[in-house]
Amino acid sequence: MARECRLETRLPADVIMPALGMNQETGRVVAWLRSEGETVAKGDPILEIETDKATVEVEAPAGGVLAAISAREGDEVPVGRRVALIVQAGETLSGPIPAVAAPAPTPTPHEAANVGRVRASPRARRLAVDAGVDLAGLAGSGPGGAVKAADVPRAAEPAARGGIWSSMARRTAESWATVPHFFLEREVDAGRLWSWRASAARGDPSVTFTDLLVRLTAACLPRHPLVNGRWDGSRTVENPEVNVGVAVAVEQGLVVPVIHRADRLTLAQVTERRRHLAEQARVGRLRPEDLQGGTFTISNLGMYAVDAFSAIVNQPQAAILAVGRIRERVVPVNGLPQVRPTLRLTLSCDHRAVDGARAAAFLTELGDVIEEPATLL
Repeated sequence: MARECRLETRLPADVIMPALGMNQETGRVVAWLRSEGETVAKGDPILEIETDKATVEVEAPAGGVLAAISAREGDEVPVGRRVALIVQAGETLSGPIPAVAAPAPTPTPHEAANVGRVRASPRARRLAVDAGVDLAGLAGSGPGGAVKAADVPRAAEPAARGGIWSSMARRTAESWATVPHFFLEREVDAGRLWSWRASAARGDPSVTFTDLLVRLTAACLPRHPLVNGRWDGSRTVENPEVNVGVAVAVEQGLVVPVIHRADRLTLAQVTERRRHLAEQARVGRLRPEDLQGGTFTISNLGMYAVDAFSAIVNQPQAAILAVGRIRERVVPVNGLPQVRPTLRLTLSCDHRAVDGARAAAFLTELGDVIEEPATLL
């Protein structure tokens, strides 16, 4: 009889600051979800971090006891730096782990005497704790300058947008400044796409046009490896998998969770995966692996009544597809004017990674299968 063999992570196991992108240098500790000395199982969320891509949860790499936490909430930690250990129950560590930041200064007697004396309503205090806002720095709108509940969200918004939003701004500015962009556009007849979505929605009302586009795009990409590739600084590297990132707007900015191996998924599987990722993104519960490995990105703004737009390449990927809304337009059909639902696609490319002819071949095939999905599926 065959004996089951399991590979267990040896203890102590390092908890490290993960890298969610090639250009990421640091991550910020948002919150420890488990306390030092607490027993955890492998895969338990123990730490919430913020990077230039999103706020994500870090899972325990092994089962044991969380120990030697060396990064406090708010610390910026270099990628790959150890921030804690998972040890066996009762294990004694041989030495301390260096802290990643200097300890907070000891308050002066005057500061210590004034701790807790900020005038604020109980609700405002609770909201401030949840949002990580220091009440001492707020100018309250209540009587005598007291902080009211309504004052806290206004103070929290810049802080919430500061991390992901500023990183998003930096990354897009860097891409626009360093990537030689070129753009290809195509308008396609969306009648079949509309019918397909209506048919699929009868079985699952949550199916979106984005799901259909992910399914069709992923089916085309294997035949266009340069479009599905990445620029590594000197040459184009063809990716062995098709992992489609879907841009999702969240309160803090824009994140791009990834549907891995999308070319191997059915429409129902794409829909379930996209819906789960979008929900996790909006509540800040994405995992590091949800944001890693993307080979191509789709950004759909059709739900905002946008006709067409040009997106900035999500480097080091070679291309990104921008999708506008489906809109009825007068178009020629067999020499006669007809009103048809049409969709405008804009493919933004890194000219170092893919040339115009190969990018055009991809957009041609994608447009054709959107107009007649049955030819591919």
